Amino acid sequence: MKYFVITDSTDTQVGLRLAGIEGVVVREADEAAEAIDDAAADPEIGVLLISEHLARLCEDKIAPMKLSAHRPLVVEIPDRHSAGRSGDSITRYIREAIGVKL
Repeated sequence: MKYFVITDSTDTQVGLRLAGIEGVVVREADEAAEAIDDAAADPEIGVLLISEHLARLCEDKIAPMKLSAHRPLVVEIPDRHSAGRSGDSITRYIREAIGVKL
């Protein structure tokens, strides 16, 4: 199982590459959508890291993958466009995914 990152920041991509995680830098929504499709089609990629900004641009592709796909696991990572996560972001994600209020 491999990790793969899709980001709009060269610094993020280089930093993760130093940790052994390959990835691509994209700037536009159509480029991001293509990278998501390529990552989802690769059977070796088990975890897809994507910047929050790009995830918002491609929400129509990301949301179904988060809720129903077995592979890859999609994880949004903070980026320079992030205003910060709210304290209940994990709780909210669980509530959206399985309908259980914690």
